[in-house]
Amino acid sequence: MKVKGTKLSGVKLIEPTVFGDHRGFFMESYNESAYHKAGIHYRFIQDNHSLSVEAGVLRGLHYQLHPKAQAKLVRVIAGSIFDVVVDIRQGSPTYGQWEGFQLSAQNKLQLLVPQGFAHGFCTLEPNCEVLYKVDEFYSPEHDRGIAWNDPDLAIDWPVDHPILSEKDAKHPLLKEAEINFIFRG
Repeated sequence: MKVKGTKLSGVKLIEPTVFGDHRGFFMESYNESAYHKAGIHYRFIQDNHSLSVEAGVLRGLHYQLHPKAQAKLVRVIAGSIFDVVVDIRQGSPTYGQWEGFQLSAQNKLQLLVPQGFAHGFCTLEPNCEVLYKVDEFYSPEHDRGIAWNDPDLAIDWPVDHPILSEKDAKHPLLKEAEINFIFRG
């Protein structure tokens, strides 16, 4: 497996080792020992699976407050997505900056999103299935979000009029959002 850092400290793009032949392929989608050797030390405790039936579905930007903050390990098993992370760690040199990645069933890339980042994605084709591991259980009391179209973030989404849930359509701007993450260097 290959692990690449990104411009956002702690966010990593992971390329698993894939063994393919005329029958298809085999890969380890997660191996705790291999991740630990690569410097990724999380204890994932829950797997989530989402299906978005249409292209242009946008989910996010989501995060949970401390003490229920979540790190996520995201991958796509059907279709493709434009996956976005936003640094919401107060005092971080990259606070309010975002980075986007194309994850797909074809490229098999995985994205590690640490605590202190908002996360969201937009489907690029119909019937996208996204799996992600988290290191903390979902907590409705700590669940928060940021507006997908916050002009201060200026995220270059691949759609102008995404398909949103009622909840995601009502998220506040970053400057109005409740955040309790402090950058620790």
